[in-house]
Amino acid sequence: MHQPPTTFPVDGAAICNKRMQAGLEVTDLAVAAGITGSYLRKIERGIRKHVGPGPYTRLRAALNATDDELLDPTEVPPERK
Repeated sequence: MHQPPTTFPVDGAAICNKRMQAGLEVTDLAVAAGITGSYLRKIERGIRKHVGPGPYTRLRAALNATDDELLDPTEVPPERK
């Protein structure tokens, strides 16, 4: 039986770039994704390299982005290889 990953390896710089392209401030995206601005800043700076499924899904939706755009290409989950 296939289980979803427990965390997603994200590319913080890509998330930051998508946020800026969308014209969103850190606090705007954080509210839309249901996370704190502090947590989002840690993701964007690469301090937090893995994000849980809930926050990741909400970030992806808020940015109208794909997995290919937001996941760290050097650390692709096994089911995506």
